[in-house]
Amino acid sequence: MRKLKILVSLTTNDNDYQIEQARAAESASKKCGVDLQILYADNDAINQSTQILKAIQAAPEERPSAIVFEPVGGTALPQVARAAVSAGIGWAVLNRDANYIPELRQTGKAPVFGVSSDHVEIGRIQGRQCAALLPTGGSVLYIQGPSENSAAKERTLGMQEAKPANIHLTMLKGQWTEESAQRAVRSWLKLTTSQKANIDLIAAQDDSMAVGARKAFQELPSEVERERWLELPFLGCDGLPNTGQAWVRSGLLTATIYIPPNTGQAIEMLVDALQSGKTPPERALTSAVSVPVLEALRPRK
Repeated sequence: MRKLKILVSLTTNDNDYQIEQARAAESASKKCGVDLQILYADNDAINQSTQILKAIQAAPEERPSAIVFEPVGGTALPQVARAAVSAGIGWAVLNRDANYIPELRQTGKAPVFGVSSDHVEIGRIQGRQCAALLPTGGSVLYIQGPSENSAAKERTLGMQEAKPANIHLTMLKGQWTEESAQRAVRSWLKLTTSQKANIDLIAAQDDSMAVGARKAFQELPSEVERERWLELPFLGCDGLPNTGQAWVRSGLLTATIYIPPNTGQAIEMLVDALQSGKTPPERALTSAVSVPVLEALRPRK
């Protein structure tokens, strides 16, 4: 029996969560004794689809035994998934509800499942963080992920659900990167509406975008304006030990949300299914937690 080979397709290599996803994949592949290949899609869904199809259509001895992927675009590549399963390749979708999974589990022999963070709950946690910091209400500059991304949509849904009615959101769009949030805030600051906005807190759907927002405020020519913005609370998500959690300790961020990487869990589930022949569960969820705990967050004076 040939050694198992796992292909991991990630969205980008300049996002701290995706970097941690890669580390978790490397650790799990060593633990499970499988060969690993990691591809980055550069935030381009067509590029991601092309990369994965090329691997599926390779000579049989070159093909991966299974594919783990985190989708870039609005879909979870249903045609590519069908091609993989038809070729007998296992398929694990990360951080996305792919509605084709039940069908492929019935029609194919390869293991097919999803592993996701509970993105609605992540949004709820951030909404509760806002409520703890702004107990009398206020306005939040809220930086979302890409419009077509289901994780971004679900985090927004959770935020809207959990935040008190007296907290109002001004929404900007980013691409899960520091640079994209910096550009979005920089553009917003040029609008006359931003001059009139009385923002009390900045919340981003990931830590890199929260830091990008800070960088945009650091560029302001007026020292008074610059200090006013930088003194506000900044919230992020992902909360990885060397980035988000370190930024909370240093004061760069007021709070974050720790979201465990899930590539390792997906690889272990695939290896178990391929080696034992057992059918893995259709969906597995990871749990997120506030950093620091909600009770430690003090209202903004």
